[in-house]
Amino acid sequence: MSASPWGRQGGCAHWRPFEVAAVVMGFLIFWPIGLALLFLKLWGRSFGYEGDLFSFAAEQGAKVKTAFGDVSREAGWAGPSFMRSTGNVAFDEWREGELVRLEEERRKLAEAEREFAEHISELRRARDREEFDSFMRARKGGAQ
Repeated sequence: MSASPWGRQGGCAHWRPFEVAAVVMGFLIFWPIGLALLFLKLWGRSFGYEGDLFSFAAEQGAKVKTAFGDVSREAGWAGPSFMRSTGNVAFDEWREGELVRLEEERRKLAEAEREFAEHISELRRARDREEFDSFMRARKGGAQ
């Protein structure tokens, strides 16, 4: 019985058609993608993983997420610091008020910026009109 390169005999990993297609497409689209998929398949084989490429990647991703998730929970990280409760109600209320005030200031600044842009646009339009009128007067004066 000869060992098939596509089977499990002879130490070769079992390649499913969609895995072959994914690696080929990866090489065609951008060669590092194909290379990464190929190494991922071989890496799974070195771990003795019998499943396909995508389930191996999903399992490894879940392991990494679990590992980093436990670290983040131990550190007490629950999102950006401005969204976390400190446990002090008075401070949390003050912070919320300050965030509202800062948002209002940001909105006022954005409005002032828009008004300034409109003002500059009007000045440019007036300058352009003045230059055009000057050109037309000079043109009429030169034609007489």
